[in-house]
Amino acid sequence: MEKFVIEGGRALKGEVKISGSKNATLPILAATLLTDGICEIRNAPKLQDTRTMCKLLKTLGKTVEMNGNQVTVSGSVHTHVADYKLVSTMRGSFCVLGPLLGKLGKAKVSMPGGCVIGVRPIDLHLKGIIALGARADFEAGNVIASAAKLKGTQMYLGGMFGSSVLATANVMMAAVLAHGETIIESAACEPEIEDLGNFLSALGANIEGHGTPRIVINGVKKLNGASYRIGADRIEAGTFLLMAGAAKSDMLIRDAHYNHLLVLIDKLHYVGVDVQKDGNDIRVRCKKTLRPANVVTHPHPGFPTDLQAQYMALMAITPGVSIVTDRVFPDRFMHIAELNRMGAQIRRDAGSAIIEGVKHLYGAPVMASDLRASAALVIAGLVAKGKTEIHRIYHLDRGYEDLDQKLIQLGAKVFREKE
Repeated sequence: MEKFVIEGGRALKGEVKISGSKNATLPILAATLLTDGICEIRNAPKLQDTRTMCKLLKTLGKTVEMNGNQVTVSGSVHTHVADYKLVSTMRGSFCVLGPLLGKLGKAKVSMPGGCVIGVRPIDLHLKGIIALGARADFEAGNVIASAAKLKGTQMYLGGMFGSSVLATANVMMAAVLAHGETIIESAACEPEIEDLGNFLSALGANIEGHGTPRIVINGVKKLNGASYRIGADRIEAGTFLLMAGAAKSDMLIRDAHYNHLLVLIDKLHYVGVDVQKDGNDIRVRCKKTLRPANVVTHPHPGFPTDLQAQYMALMAITPGVSIVTDRVFPDRFMHIAELNRMGAQIRRDAGSAIIEGVKHLYGAPVMASDLRASAALVIAGLVAKGKTEIHRIYHLDRGYEDLDQKLIQLGAKVFREKE
């Protein structure tokens, strides 16, 4: 196990290139199960989650080769059983349910694991595939689904906390080989769903509306191989935007989709961070004292839950009182205790965090509880006085490609050390 050691208070300046989207890569890799053709996935981030999904594809019968940021997948699926040891470590791997069901007519997938950020039910996944004509049962911690032939239908896929990205992805992948037309109402609108839809279209699927609340899919008999480039990771880009604000930086964020981050950019403009579109890049400058602002997370195009912790780190050093409310994962606040160890003044009130900005944070040993909480601690460590040790950084390696190297290029003093 490794840790980050950060010597805080150093000025950050320069440019950083954003990697391919982790949250798009995982379902796109899962979608290769739908075809026997050769799929070349370009701009895939070199992450632990990417490697885990590739291992899972191999256990299902696929031939997988990773070469830098390209993943080539070929061959046929030999089994409908997804390995428990792999699925239990990463929630994103649960999206093999839809393509296995669509391709083989059956699937046995372990209940998903991943970051500890609160209850994340799979009811919408099951609702969707049952609407397509599948039978779904639970047995010894597994979801067992089967269908003689999936049939298109119209369904409403919204839930208590809005739409679900993974459920939408699973239903999309199950429906592309189903008989007839499928209409998904209240579908997730995240850019990762749009990326998945574009990849499925490249394979030969007949799909429209991906990236909107209404997706229409007309099933086809067979899909082909394709070469496809994954878009930039909006959460990584958002993390660097918030980092630039916290560290009062002048930063050029390359290969970032400005239009995917409008809600965050709007909030940053309000608090006093200058963010401008620069072609395919984003220029962010921050030299003045910021003012506090409340945020409430919602499914896209609302404020992303995956940037909630990082925004909290910014507000922790912003004078005044701000409130962060998470409507997607109301229990996603394990980072509060660790930020408070560094001198932050944050208290939780049900599904909200009340933050009283302090003048300085101070370096301390802290523990990463999940992927985005880890990123918040990195931001805090970069601006804190003294040395910060962040333990369990395997969370960071699941979602941020070469983060320590990117930070060093910006002028940070970061060391990766063995525990």
